[in-house]
Amino acid sequence: MAVTVENLEKLERKITLSLPVDVIQNEVNNRLKKLARTVKMDGFRPGKVPMNVVAQRYGYSVHYEVMNDKVGEAFSAAANEAQLRVAGQPRISEKEGAPEGEIAFDAVFEVFPEVVINDLSTAEIERLSAEVTDEAIDKTLDILRKQRRSFAQRAQDAAAADGDRVTVDFEGKIDGEPFQGGKAEDFQYVVGEGQMLKEFEDAVRGMKAGESRTFPLAFPADYHGKDVAGKQADFLVTVKKIEAGHMPEVDDALAKSLGIADGTVAGLRADIRKNLEREVKFRLLARNKQAVMDALLTKAELDLPNASVQAEIGRMIESTRADLKQRGLKDADKAPIPEEIVRPQAERRVRLGLVVAELVKKNALMAKPEQIKAHIDDLAASYEKPEDVVRWYYGDRQRLADVEAAVIENNVTDYVLAQAKVTDKAIGFDELMAQQG
Repeated sequence: MAVTVENLEKLERKITLSLPVDVIQNEVNNRLKKLARTVKMDGFRPGKVPMNVVAQRYGYSVHYEVMNDKVGEAFSAAANEAQLRVAGQPRISEKEGAPEGEIAFDAVFEVFPEVVINDLSTAEIERLSAEVTDEAIDKTLDILRKQRRSFAQRAQDAAAADGDRVTVDFEGKIDGEPFQGGKAEDFQYVVGEGQMLKEFEDAVRGMKAGESRTFPLAFPADYHGKDVAGKQADFLVTVKKIEAGHMPEVDDALAKSLGIADGTVAGLRADIRKNLEREVKFRLLARNKQAVMDALLTKAELDLPNASVQAEIGRMIESTRADLKQRGLKDADKAPIPEEIVRPQAERRVRLGLVVAELVKKNALMAKPEQIKAHIDDLAASYEKPEDVVRWYYGDRQRLADVEAAVIENNVTDYVLAQAKVTDKAIGFDELMAQQG
């Protein structure tokens, strides 16, 4: 059939569809007859309800279903005939003035844009590198030792110092009134590790077991407890017990306790290095991928289909609500999240998705099975039973699709880096670890 496509603005198009009335009515009659064979209604035996009664009860809904189906089929056929890549769902409205015996509809919709990617050789990208140093291994060892430290009670006249675990009672008041969460008994924390606000730490540091002290404390404006954020409180704290921390020595016993196969310090350090190098690899990949995608967007020209942006906004809002629900927020599924907050990120995601898809198609950057396997093996390597993790990924189509998408992004990253003007920059291990992502 000849399909006439009217260009509206940018990516918006319009097609007029027409359907014979008798085709619609015949399908409605067929569905009502089929329904009559199974429908149950008071006063009639199953399958014996008169057609006029069935039509009166169900005619409207069946007619609505048939119209939806037939218009959808007609639109799909017309879009295929015109070789259109439709973005989102069409807005369909009945059109007046159709020839006798026909019903006409206007279908207004968006198409995916033409994506133009300009010369990538002029793109400038800073590629980061980092190494795992002995100092980084030492710091990780200290963290592992701290996790396994023991505590022993100090002498009665010893003053609390950084690294000591203290047991305290405290009560806070604002304008002389107690407040929720401001009181505790036999509360334990380690001095100097940032578990408590600075004023609290400063007050307890230097106190002895059995001593009490009153001190002012100003809650920060961004404090997580909204009821007290930005307010001044007075606290009474009593130190009941002070315990000195003792970290295990870095020796073969520590290595064995951490499950190192050969039970040696050298084996422990080698294991830490391997794990840190894996973490460094993934962080560098994420950072360099981000830099590549930013550069790629500067070289791309395209219009954004609003239908795709709106769909992405919807997904992001639902994802945010699901996250809030997981954190225990009451009525999280109804949390008001304005579109304006997520729109910039949604637009970037849609734009990037279209640009990456174009680059992949033109340069055959699809994920190969061996690349997917290698990526899964990398992800599984840090687990105790890697083979179980590999089976977990291959056992679910969506998980496998996520891995495939990651591999495609890696292929795109490698391709763009090979084309662009790349400046290599080495950064410190700590700087890389401090960066998000």
